[in-house]
Amino acid sequence: MTQDLRHELEEMVAPADWAWISPHANRGAVVVVDKSLDLAEVGLAIATDNVPMVDRWIAEALLTKPSPFQLEIWDQTAKKQFQSLIVQPFVLVQDCTTDEN
Repeated sequence: MTQDLRHELEEMVAPADWAWISPHANRGAVVVVDKSLDLAEVGLAIATDNVPMVDRWIAEALLTKPSPFQLEIWDQTAKKQFQSLIVQPFVLVQDCTTDEN
């Protein structure tokens, strides 16, 4: 069953513009997932209430809420692209750009 859910979550990962994600950030539902993590794996951990795993990622700052600075930058670029995954009530996002800027 977990494998089926993981496969379903992998199928749901999709690109999204900041303009679409922004309203979810306004209600505090956006979670930024570090690029070192697999978005579907994080979604699976959240969906199955794997508290130890999620707590570890939070402690390691691999799962964070967007900072005010990030929100300000992203608000200036409505077409900014993210990989996204909805796992109610959260919208998980990974920045699609490189860190070379």
